[in-house]
Amino acid sequence: MRDNPITPTIDFDRQGVQHGHLRLPYSRDDSAWGSIMIPITMVKNGEGPCALLTGGNHGDEYEGPLALTALAQELKAEQVCGTILLVPFMNQPAFAAGTRTSPIDQGNMNRAFPGLPDGTPTQKIADFFQRSLLPMADVVLDFHSGGRTLDFVPFAASHILDDKSQERRCRAARDAFNAPFSIDMREIDPLGMYDAAAEMQGKTFVTTELGGGGTATPRTISIARKGARNFLKHAGILEGQIDLAPTRSLTQPDDACFHFAEDSGLVDFKLALGDTVEAGQLLAHIWNTDHLGRPPQEIHAQRDGLLIARHHPGLIQPGDCLAVLAVETTA
Repeated sequence: MRDNPITPTIDFDRQGVQHGHLRLPYSRDDSAWGSIMIPITMVKNGEGPCALLTGGNHGDEYEGPLALTALAQELKAEQVCGTILLVPFMNQPAFAAGTRTSPIDQGNMNRAFPGLPDGTPTQKIADFFQRSLLPMADVVLDFHSGGRTLDFVPFAASHILDDKSQERRCRAARDAFNAPFSIDMREIDPLGMYDAAAEMQGKTFVTTELGGGGTATPRTISIARKGARNFLKHAGILEGQIDLAPTRSLTQPDDACFHFAEDSGLVDFKLALGDTVEAGQLLAHIWNTDHLGRPPQEIHAQRDGLLIARHHPGLIQPGDCLAVLAVETTA
């Protein structure tokens, strides 16, 4: 396999604080020898563990970029034991456009792994993470929220894994992040995800969903900033006490947690995020907007649970995810 064309402008072996870029050559109409410049900060002090923290995997999700840009300004080398790599805008073209996917190649970074060194720009970025950055890391934190089309209760998540030792490590790091909700998360389709790429390399991996609607709030930004520092303290890389508050534990036992629209129309939710739901309960009406007088489609809960995510825009299309449930546990 050929080498990846991305060139870091920082020295991964150098001690101290460095701010630079991952430079990806990209020839285009307005710049024949242009580049995609992805900001990166590295803080290195000694030979301790390495943490890789990323935001902007999807370009319309802002808690991660806000938390990590602030952290890049705040961290001092003497506070760190090991290495911290911060990439706040992982899919930089998507982030610059404020879109979920890249406007250059329509690439969804979180479905592009393991990537290709001679593929599209999104695939090249994924390949660099797969072959260069992930192998350096011991622990990985990837920030997400609902973007423009979903809204979530704020949670940190880890996955149920075949390797139970790794699963316990991920769960402990997730709990240390200390979001208001902590979930054993089920994915609709994990193929090509950054999550799976990190977990297949044996990394301690944590992700989040911290709100949505294509914006960030003071509350969700605060959760992200505290969580990032807690995660680094748990890993033994950042000094100081972990800041813990009560969290509610959730799990997703089956695919019945996910509810999808069969028709297009105007969404009329009957419950709010965080509400308790009983099997069979009406979650939402979808009103036909082409013909008045037609009864709405009714979406009923497929199981008991807690409403943890909902479609955000007022209009919905067939196949869109309307609502997601999870089950509260005592663990």
